[in-house]
Amino acid sequence: MIEKLRELLRSKAGIGIGAVVVLLGVIAAYMSLRGVMTSEASALSADRVFIDAKTGKPYELELKEGMPMPAPAPSGGNTGYPAEKCYWTKDGKTKKDPTYVLLNRYIGKPEPTFCPDCGRLVVGHNPAPEEGRQAPPTEDEYKKTRGSGNRR
Repeated sequence: MIEKLRELLRSKAGIGIGAVVVLLGVIAAYMSLRGVMTSEASALSADRVFIDAKTGKPYELELKEGMPMPAPAPSGGNTGYPAEKCYWTKDGKTKKDPTYVLLNRYIGKPEPTFCPDCGRLVVGHNPAPEEGRQAPPTEDEYKKTRGSGNRR
């Protein structure tokens, strides 16, 4: 049996199979080492969702040292801003997949930002839903409690 294996490995097909096995081993080793050497926190902080202010569409961006803000965007200009995540629905329930929201302050608008999907207030470092936490106010609720002239 070992002789047949040696014969196979000396043939062209055997050399090809051996090369594939070695390549797969190198790839597996690289993936293992990369996972160990890169912390989850650094990956999360570098890979962020931005919104292109020109198109209003979210996109993923890997932050790099010296990158300008606003960041390069798919529309071609430096019109990318960090997106805030909104996990709420119109009726105040939570949802699994967030809506990415561009804050008004990034684009020079002084008024508070409300999610285009659910209509609820979105702030910088928007808190995720937690048990016992109330949904943020809708625009109408916000105006009733703060008055239409007050800003947050």
